Amino acid sequence: MNNALKALSEAGVSVWLDDISRERLRTGNLAELMSTHNVVGVTSNPTIFDKALAEGDAYDEQVHDLAVRGVSVDEAVRLLTAYDIRWAADTLRPVYDSTDRVDGRVSLEVDPRLARETERTVAEAKALWWLVDRPNLMIKIPATAEGLPAITRVLGMGISVNVTLIFSLERYRQVMDAYLEGMELARTNGHDLSRIQSVASFFVSRVDSEVDKRLKAIGTDEAKALVGTAAVANARLAYQAYEEVFSSKEWEALAARGAAPQRPLWASTGVKDPAFEDTRYVTELVARNTVNTMPQATLDATADHGEITGNTVLGTYQAAQADFAALENAGVNLTEVFALLEEEGVTKFVDSWESLLKGLSAKLDALS
Repeated sequence: MNNALKALSEAGVSVWLDDISRERLRTGNLAELMSTHNVVGVTSNPTIFDKALAEGDAYDEQVHDLAVRGVSVDEAVRLLTAYDIRWAADTLRPVYDSTDRVDGRVSLEVDPRLARETERTVAEAKALWWLVDRPNLMIKIPATAEGLPAITRVLGMGISVNVTLIFSLERYRQVMDAYLEGMELARTNGHDLSRIQSVASFFVSRVDSEVDKRLKAIGTDEAKALVGTAAVANARLAYQAYEEVFSSKEWEALAARGAAPQRPLWASTGVKDPAFEDTRYVTELVARNTVNTMPQATLDATADHGEITGNTVLGTYQAAQADFAALENAGVNLTEVFALLEEEGVTKFVDSWESLLKGLSAKLDALS
């Protein structure tokens, strides 16, 4: 096992792979990464599936069978992705069992076109939970205004949820409120709270990309000095909010009934700016009871030269607040930034989903 990733795990960070493909599964690569890179979970999204389907022939046999059956492209994409998710869930099942259901998780996203529709999101989440039929599944629901009540209701059904596309502290607090309400609803509905897990996926690198673009456009020395500060400060303040909420009396009452905290998950951890250290969104966000979901390149970089020096979040909150104040003073409207990133995030996943449908439609025609 790699020493840096082992140290990261020992510091309380669960290493999840932000990628899945039929090829990775059938070659045993995921199982290998579990052994060599301490990977204990997998996340997926429409962009990942679009890329996987476009490469190689791993899906051709199943696509041919679906074409012969004459299924719709929408049904076909769900059957294909559910197959991969089940396979990954079975591969990770030993981790799920050995960690008392905390890790060994695999995430599957609802159709991103439903991001602004509460009722359809709930119905889709129920359908995916039934289709995959694995206890270590997590259903990904975006943290839009319409997604929040869906998160509560889906948790209330005893379904584990990965809340995705969180950018702002304000929205993150709403997500945690939705989680508490959902767990209380699950208790009322008679579910075993210890079997329900949730993570809150707080996006990191995209914040720096947008804020830094604005700082460079402002162009002052003060603005330039703040390049690369926004994302880490934002995530660290999110962890401060997590500590506050999950030490409250409201939480303690649920914990006494077996509920687990909703862990912060650092998403979008691949560095976009080549001027930055390629492991910065790993090494600067080390804190207990968190998840870092990494694309393969970031996982490899961390294994190769990541320096894990212990917790790098505790004790940083005052400095992070100062960074936020400096950004606002420099002329960056963070509220506007976070609203834009959420809208762009939804749009990008919808575009990937539609690209996936288009590519699959062509494969269905070719293999029919």
